[in-house]
Amino acid sequence: MKYISTRGPRGLDIRQPVDFSHALLNCLCADGGVYVPAYAEDLRPWIMYMDENTPFQSIAGSLTSALIKEEFSPIISEAIANQAFPFSPELKKLDNNLYALELFHGPTGIHKDFGLSYLAACLEHVLLMKDSSALIAAPTSGETGASIAHALRGKKRVKAILMYPKDSMRGIDDADCVWNGGNVYPVEVNGTIADCVDLSRRLYADDGAVKKYGLTLANTVNIGRLLPHTFLYMYAFSRLRKQVYSDIFYAMGSDNYGNLAAGLYAWKFSLPVKGFILDSSSTLSCDARGKCCMPDSIVPLAKRGPADPGRPSNVERLEEIFTESAAVMSGLVYPAPVSEEETAAAFRRLFEKYRYFAAPGAARAYAAALKRNGISGGEDSCLVLVAAEDPSLHANTMRLWCGEEPPKNERLIALSEKMKPAKKIESNIDSLIKIADEISHL
Repeated sequence: MKYISTRGPRGLDIRQPVDFSHALLNCLCADGGVYVPAYAEDLRPWIMYMDENTPFQSIAGSLTSALIKEEFSPIISEAIANQAFPFSPELKKLDNNLYALELFHGPTGIHKDFGLSYLAACLEHVLLMKDSSALIAAPTSGETGASIAHALRGKKRVKAILMYPKDSMRGIDDADCVWNGGNVYPVEVNGTIADCVDLSRRLYADDGAVKKYGLTLANTVNIGRLLPHTFLYMYAFSRLRKQVYSDIFYAMGSDNYGNLAAGLYAWKFSLPVKGFILDSSSTLSCDARGKCCMPDSIVPLAKRGPADPGRPSNVERLEEIFTESAAVMSGLVYPAPVSEEETAAAFRRLFEKYRYFAAPGAARAYAAALKRNGISGGEDSCLVLVAAEDPSLHANTMRLWCGEEPPKNERLIALSEKMKPAKKIESNIDSLIKIADEISHL
């Protein structure tokens, strides 16, 4: 498969396609866009071959081989999947027409574990073939830093600078730090998360630094981080295909448009799906007729700034899909306005009826689906809630909503404990460049 930038003249496809390896290592397009698949692959032969007995590793390996066959052999594809996924999603049946696709069974309890682990495995292989190395600089104040550290564990050619705002560092094992032979350089920035994001922007805006240090990104600006999320929908269908004979809808929270973009790419790759439901926002909402619309799309791409390396957005990828097929917006994506009260009520409904603890994103998704009941409700449809985070990460909120907390996840307790930073810097680009220099000589 080839990849093209989202920027360029519409209707006159003169955008230069690149290989997956190029998009992986040079994820910031020179024209300011982000990489998207240049065409739709028909994966039906693979999709219909999979069933409930096919392990997720095998699904990921087969689909990697199908999508990147020009660059990765079947053996390499299988090796990448086996290395990336010692963990798996789970599809939990709540009733005959309601399921939860749980994406929090990775090492840090967040859906990002899947994308980051796959990205790291692909990077390691590509860099080995090129006899090169890469560096990631990532602002973080939560689980993402720990997820990156887990993903890079044992890698020989990829390192990461993790920038934490003051007094927020947590979840990093000393053995993972570069000064102990590991792959990450966790550093406390004397400032806020906004300062960390700004440092990231300034570093990636420096073309000389990008080339000198082999800088790439670990967020969803990088297509290598987004692509494996299409596998999650294929996994869900493999578990549903012999149980469900009705229309399948997926519901997800609007706090991550990467999951929606990945779902739409899965649809373009021939995944059987009837629609995607999510709570609306100022970015993606409903018009007066209840149809999906993206108000910001009225601003031409030529008048926008380049893709933000510090704050990834998949809106431009959604626009690419919608522009390519206008009917997708109204016939496949169904937003619904959801209030905090409706989110809490949806959570309580799941809890009281199924004893299911849904993190806020999944609860909002369920609330949106209830409001779109005319589309996804009834015996002739099946709803799959995309549960992106371990509910124990939101125990306090759930106690307020229902008076109970979800079971503690012992694996995640250590990740929540704050750490004393071994390294501190001021919020200036020279300090960050100095660290990049230090890592490049290790």
